[in-house]
Amino acid sequence: MARATVESEAVRPFRVDIPEEAVVDLRRRLATARWPMRETVANRSQGVQLAKLQDLLRYWMTDYDWRKVEAKLNALPMFTTEIEGIAIHFIHVRSRHENAMPMIMTHGWPGSILEFMKVIGPLTDPTAHGGAAGDAFHLVVPSIPGFGFSGKPTETGWGSDHIGRAWGVLMGRLGYDRYVSQGGDCGSVISHRMALQKVPGLIGIHVNMPGTVPKEIAAILTAGGPAPSDLTEKESAAFDALDTFYEDSSGYAAMMVTRPQTIGYSLVDSPVGLAAWIYEKLAQWTYSGGEPERVLSKDEMLDDISLYWLTESGASAAQIYWEDHSNNFNAVDIADLPVAVTVFPGEIYCAPRSWAERCYHNLIYFHEADNGGHFAAWEQPRLFTEEVRAAFRSLR
Repeated sequence: MARATVESEAVRPFRVDIPEEAVVDLRRRLATARWPMRETVANRSQGVQLAKLQDLLRYWMTDYDWRKVEAKLNALPMFTTEIEGIAIHFIHVRSRHENAMPMIMTHGWPGSILEFMKVIGPLTDPTAHGGAAGDAFHLVVPSIPGFGFSGKPTETGWGSDHIGRAWGVLMGRLGYDRYVSQGGDCGSVISHRMALQKVPGLIGIHVNMPGTVPKEIAAILTAGGPAPSDLTEKESAAFDALDTFYEDSSGYAAMMVTRPQTIGYSLVDSPVGLAAWIYEKLAQWTYSGGEPERVLSKDEMLDDISLYWLTESGASAAQIYWEDHSNNFNAVDIADLPVAVTVFPGEIYCAPRSWAERCYHNLIYFHEADNGGHFAAWEQPRLFTEEVRAAFRSLR
C-alpha cells in the first residue's frame, strides 16, 4: 500500500508527442468539411461569419504547423502527477533568483496553458526582461482536469472547489508551503475557491476576472430590470456591460452549464464546429474591436484550438461549467486573505473598485489597466507581467 501511494504521488516528466496520423486526420476533416450557408446579416450578430472562418480554417489546413508549438512546449519543464485518480499536467519553472515567490497560475475556457507562454520567462527571470530580481516567481502552470494534457474526469465532482483543493495538494507535493494563486476566467474562480476554502499555504490571490457583482444588482440583472438610479458612472457601465452580455452573448455558457455532453459531440467530432465555438469567444473577449487578429496571430489562435482538437477535450473541458453551475461574476465574500485585482478594459465587464471593496475585505491592490482583454496574459504579456509583479509585491 505504501509503495502504491508513493508511485501515485510521483512527479513524472512529460513530453508532448501527438501522433502524425492525428494531424493528418485533422487536415482530412478540414478538406472535406460541410459548410453552412452564409449568414443573412452583414455583421457578427448571428455568430462567426462564414468568410472569416473559412479563411482561418484554410490556413489551418494548408499552412499551420502544430509541431512548432509542440516544440515550444517541450522546451519547457513539464510534468504529470496523479491527484485523486486524475493525472494533472503542469509546467513547473523554478526561478534562478533567490527568494522567488511560488505562484500557481490557472487558465480558463476557451484558453489553455498556452495563454501563459509569453509571460513564463518574464515572471521567472525578471532581470532578463527588464525587471528586478525581487519580483521573481517560481511558476506552476497546470492544465485544469478535462483540459489539454491533464486527465479527463470519469465521475462527477471535479468542480472548482475540488480543483482548488487539488492545487493545494500539487503545490505541497512540489515543496511549496507558502505561495500565491493567479487566474482569469476559470482560473479566477479556482483562485476564489482556494481562498474561500483556506487552502493550506495560500497567502494571497490575484484575479483578472473578479467576482464582484452585489447581490441586489445580480437580482436585477437576472430579472431583466433597469439599472438603479444611484449607481456611479463605473457601476452603471458595469451593469450595462453585464446586461448586454446576458441578453446577447451568454448562450454558450447556458449550453455548457446545462448540456456539455450534447455540445461536446460537435466539439470533439468536427474541427469546424470546434474552431467556430472558440473563435467566437476570441473575437468577443479580446480587446480588439471584434478582430482578434489585431492582438493574436492566426498561429496563436490555432495553437489553442488545435490543443483542444488533438487532445479531444471539447466535451471534457465544458464539464467544469456543468460542475460549477454558478454565475462567476457575482460577488464572492473573501474575509481575510489578501486579494489583488487588475481590471482589463476588454474584460466582459469592468469591475468597479466600489464593488470590489465590498466583497474582498482585504483588498491589497486594485488597478485599471489601459489595454488588454479577457485573455490578458496572451494579449498583453508585458502589461500582464507588470500587473502580477505589482499585485504581490507587498506579500514578499
